[in-house]
Amino acid sequence: MSRPVFQEAVDLIATVAEVTVWPEETPPPYDRLRAEAREADGLFCLLTDRIDESLLDDAPRLRVVSNMAVGYDNVDVNAASRRGIYVGNTPGVLTETTAEFAFALMLAFARRIPQGDRMVREGRWKTWGPMTLLGSDLRHATLGIVGLGRIGQIVAAMARGFEMRVVYCSRTRKPEIETRLGIEYAPTLEALLAQADYVSLHVPLNPETRRLIGEAQFGVMRPNAVLINTARGEVVDQQALVAALESGRLGGAALDVADPEPMAPNDPLLKLDNVLVTPHIASASRATRLKMATMAAQNVVDVLEGRRPTHCVNPEAGGGR
Repeated sequence: MSRPVFQEAVDLIATVAEVTVWPEETPPPYDRLRAEAREADGLFCLLTDRIDESLLDDAPRLRVVSNMAVGYDNVDVNAASRRGIYVGNTPGVLTETTAEFAFALMLAFARRIPQGDRMVREGRWKTWGPMTLLGSDLRHATLGIVGLGRIGQIVAAMARGFEMRVVYCSRTRKPEIETRLGIEYAPTLEALLAQADYVSLHVPLNPETRRLIGEAQFGVMRPNAVLINTARGEVVDQQALVAALESGRLGGAALDVADPEPMAPNDPLLKLDNVLVTPHIASASRATRLKMATMAAQNVVDVLEGRRPTHCVNPEAGGGR
């Protein structure tokens, strides 16, 4: 196990195997992870761990890699499948929690909550002022949702509660959801960006979505628009984001993810007043993280007991080693 997690998850795996847990909060160095995997039958990892072909080549006993995340872009799934190694993940469990957090970022940015907190803590709250920390209303603003999967749908439902106009784009149009939620379809990403006051990203990271939002996309967004990202940092060209914010082509950004992670203290984004950054905590409710950990642990147990993982990314692996 590449990181300390809830004891319930450790105990679950311990029913079928001896368990070694990396003891530090920071990820194990790649060489150390590779050395530990060399003698392992199962690997419980996080999205910060690189599970590539070289590591898999050096782990002849490995039968399962279970990622404590919905995404698995950190795992070379094809390489695992060729070696008969199952890859598991934790789908569905963090849907509501992440959607809540995306909306929390939107509210916090719009109403300038972080700035207000700093103002009070720094002793700058001297009086009630009619022009102090003026923010924006979400009600009746236009929200653009990029990717109408499970998380995007819940964000859309929340936005309707604020009487926001919601426009979405997705790989496939979803008329039934449009009718149920009262939302509109944009035929292209650019069409969505041109009309949205807030743009919330809810796409997986893959070759098609890497740098999905870059200089060209910022060029068609409204000057006061705000970008919300709780997906993956690599979905956004971060250098282009800095340029758009500094030039005033973009109103702001509220980010739970970055490229790279963790974000360096001297990152140019952190010098800007119109940026809100949190440390990849969209799924960080106790209940959700506990469920993620036990789901990932169960995937390991399944394989070590001779079954396919309950939540399997690559059923074609066909029974493991």
